Amino acid sequence: QVQLVESGGGLVQAGGSLRLSCAASGRTFSSYAMGWFRQAPGKERELVAAISSSGGGTYYADSVKGRFTISRDNPKGRIYLQMNSLKPEDTAVYYCATASKFPRVRVGDYDYWGQGTQVTVSS
Repeated sequence: QVQLVESGGGLVQAGGSLRLSCAASGRTFSSYAMGWFRQAPGKERELVAAISSSGGGTYYADSVKGRFTISRDNPKGRIYLQMNSLKPEDTAVYYCATASKFPRVRVGDYDYWGQGTQVTVSS
């Protein structure tokens, strides 16, 4: 079993940056692909970015390509999401999650989830 805890969310002005972190417990962290999802009020949860177990492969939603960067540090049991040039439409609760394969884009393909961290971008 894996437990995930997100941090780093907050309030930022449009054009600003935030770095989200997801800390994972469990000895099998490095065997999982990981993803960052977000869910805005009234909308479905959507994949933002994913990374393979080794970190050698990454995937981004079109809406964040060129602005967001996903990375991982397996020895530390963490993944990160660097978010630059933030827009008001990036406002959402952001979640990290594990998957057994990469790349996977559906919510149902992910097994363990964190509790989420709120990101609010003001215009």
